[in-house]
Amino acid sequence: IKELVKQTCVQRYGLSLEPWQLSLIWSFTVSIFCVGGLLGSLAAGSLASKFGRKRCLLLNTFVAILGSVLMLLSKTAMSFEMIMAGRFFFGINSGASLAVYSMYVMEITPRKLKGIVGVSIGSFLSLGKFSGQLLGISELLGTEKLWPWLLGFIGFTGLFQLITLFFLPESPSYLLLDRGDQRACEKALKQLWGNKDYSREIEEMLEEKAALQSVRSYSVLELIQNKTVRWQLITIAVTFTSVQLCGINAVYFYSFDVFRAAGIPEQKLRYAALGTGLCEFSTVVSCFMIINRTGKTVLLFRSYAGMSVTLVFLTITLYLRVSWMPYCSMALIFLCIVFFAIGPVGVTPSLPGELFAQPFSSAAYTISCSLNWLSLFVVGMVFPILVEKLDCFCFLIFLFFCFIVGLYLKFNVPEIKNKTPLEIAAEFDKMHCKPKREDVTEKYANRIISYETKL
Repeated sequence: IKELVKQTCVQRYGLSLEPWQLSLIWSFTVSIFCVGGLLGSLAAGSLASKFGRKRCLLLNTFVAILGSVLMLLSKTAMSFEMIMAGRFFFGINSGASLAVYSMYVMEITPRKLKGIVGVSIGSFLSLGKFSGQLLGISELLGTEKLWPWLLGFIGFTGLFQLITLFFLPESPSYLLLDRGDQRACEKALKQLWGNKDYSREIEEMLEEKAALQSVRSYSVLELIQNKTVRWQLITIAVTFTSVQLCGINAVYFYSFDVFRAAGIPEQKLRYAALGTGLCEFSTVVSCFMIINRTGKTVLLFRSYAGMSVTLVFLTITLYLRVSWMPYCSMALIFLCIVFFAIGPVGVTPSLPGELFAQPFSSAAYTISCSLNWLSLFVVGMVFPILVEKLDCFCFLIFLFFCFIVGLYLKFNVPEIKNKTPLEIAAEFDKMHCKPKREDVTEKYANRIISYETKL
C-alpha cells in the first residue's frame, strides 16, 4: 500500500514523498476506519428504530460492498485515495453492523439461549480477525499482486449476508413493541422457531409493552438524562470502554518481540501471530460451554481479575532480561488472550440488549458502540507514545483499568443470566438500596412514563 502511495504521487504530481509524509498518509489510511466506525455507531440506533433491524442490516450491506469495490480497484486505478474512501465506508458498515446485528440477534433469540447466542457475537468477531490474519499470509492473498483482493474480500462476505438476510424475518420484539403488530410478531416467531410453543415469549413482550405503554423510543440524550436506568448506562459505558483499555492491544503489540526473543525465526513470526488469533477464537467458542453455568457478570469479573494478575507478571517477565524469561512471557501473552476472549469479547457485545428495555435499546447500542470506537481511536493515538516513554511498564496503566472494572462489576452489577430487562432493573434497584415498599418492576415502568410525560 505504501508503494502504491509513492507511485501515485510520482506519476500524478512528480513528487517524491519524504518518509514522514508517507507515514502521515499511512496513519490517516489506518485511522479513518475508526472515524467511519464512530459515525456508523452514532447513526445505528436511529436507523434501526426507523427502518427496523433487518432492513437496516440490508441497507448497511451495500455500504460494505461499495467500500470493497473501491479498495479492490485502487491498484488498477492507481489511487490510494480509493483505499481511504473504502476503509471509511467499511468503517461506517462495521460501526452500524456491530450495533444493529447485536440488537437483532438478541431480539430474535429465546431467553434461555440468550447467553449462548450473545457469545456468538464475540465468536464471529474473533473469527473475522483470525480470517484476516490467515488470508493475509504470503501463501494466500498477502502478496504484491493479490493484496487488493485481500482488502476487497469483505465484498464476498457482504454478498453472503445480503443473500441470507432475505430468508430471515424482522425482529419479533421490534414488530410488537415498536410497530404494535402482534400478528406479524407471531408470524416472525413461527418462522424463526417453527411450530414450538412460544406463548411465554409473547406474554413477556406483552408485559413489557403494557409496562412501557405510551413510551416511545428514546434518543441518546434522553437516555443519558434518564435516572431510572443510570446504573445500566454506567455499566455499558464501563464495559465497552474497557474492551479497548484493558491492554489487549499492548499484548498483541509486544507479542512479536516476545516471539522473536524466544527464538522464532523472522519469517515464521506471521504463523505465531496466527496462533494468537486462533487462541482468541477457540477460547470465545469455549464460552458456549461455560456461560450458562457460570453467569455473565461472574465471568466478566473473573476475566478482568485474571487479566489484572496476568499483566502484573507480564510486566515483570518483560522487564527481567533472563534467557528463559521470553518463554514465560509467551505463556502469559496467550493466558491474557484467553482471559480477554472469555469475558470482554464473549460477554460484552450483547450487554445493551440484555440490560435495557425496548424503548432504550437503540440508544444504548449507539452509546456503547460509539464509546468502543472512541476508545479504540484514543488507544491508537496514545499507545505509541506510552510505549516510547514507558516501554513494558505501559501495562501498569492497563492493569489499573482492569482492576477498577473488576471492582465495579463485583460490587455494582447483579447477575443478568436468563433475566428480562425489567427483572434486571429490579435487581439494580435492590443492589443499590432503593426503597422496597413498592414493586420495583412497576416502579421502573412508572418512572419511565413519568419522565416521558415531563418531556
